[in-house]
Amino acid sequence: MSDVSLAPGKRLSQIRQQLGLSQRRAAELSGLTHSAISTIEQDKVSPAISTLQKLLTVYGLSLSAFFAEQEKPDKPQIIINHEDLIEIGSQGVSMKLIHNGDPNRTLAMMIETYQPGTTTGERLKHQGEEIGTLLEGEVMLLVNGQAYQLHEGQSYTINTAIPHSFSNTSARACRIISAHTPTTF
Repeated sequence: MSDVSLAPGKRLSQIRQQLGLSQRRAAELSGLTHSAISTIEQDKVSPAISTLQKLLTVYGLSLSAFFAEQEKPDKPQIIINHEDLIEIGSQGVSMKLIHNGDPNRTLAMMIETYQPGTTTGERLKHQGEEIGTLLEGEVMLLVNGQAYQLHEGQSYTINTAIPHSFSNTSARACRIISAHTPTTF
């Protein structure tokens, strides 16, 4: 589909062009501004996860598929080293996708780190369910407008078709380990 050696913004531009969309049309369909798409495609900014998800929805791609294209091993891996995790986060939110290269896998898992004052951005929404455990720190989970303060050691389970977001309002980093299904995030 696209040249995976390109920077993310350049890849987004290439995908948009392959679909025959102008930046203005992509903006209309995604609810973003034309200037936001332009600066993302020029790699001048790293978009929030929710912003990237809006664009990829228009382009018919999931977040995990977009980032997993970067490295496709010859055969599915059994052991995945830390340096082989796929970073899909941005803006102080690290979301490392554990991916073995198997396109038929049915479960996805992430190691998430939220720096103080960071958020996933606008509410995320995608089909499936997610479970996770807060390993360190505190995080605010917003599900369909209802706020939940999670503390170290607590777990959560959500229907991800319901709008949700994660925010670290504390003064220290927090870490979550999460699993979601289907694998298309």
